[in-house]
Amino acid sequence: MIRALIFTAALTLTGCAEVQTAADRTGRKAAQAAVTEVIAINFPQVPKPLIESFTGCVIDNAAAIEVRELARASIVGVDNTTIEVVRSILSRPATQSCLRSNAPLTL
Repeated sequence: MIRALIFTAALTLTGCAEVQTAADRTGRKAAQAAVTEVIAINFPQVPKPLIESFTGCVIDNAAAIEVRELARASIVGVDNTTIEVVRSILSRPATQSCLRSNAPLTL
């Protein structure tokens, strides 16, 4: 009986993790439009061919709550909060490292 409960609990937790991962992927995909807009408009020093690389680095280094904010902005529109979230993510060492690897001409 206890083994059955443990097995059921393990399956439930695995299912929750898979749903959470899928939701995270969906949120990150939705956030791309907002991040691209913020970079293109508010960071004119980024060359157009590198906007995609910058967007990828921002998305890859965003925390879940930031992804949610960015995904929201892709639906309701970019505002000052969205710009600050992107600016904050861009300032992180991990994001800077990503940019050096993916957009080396800019740094």
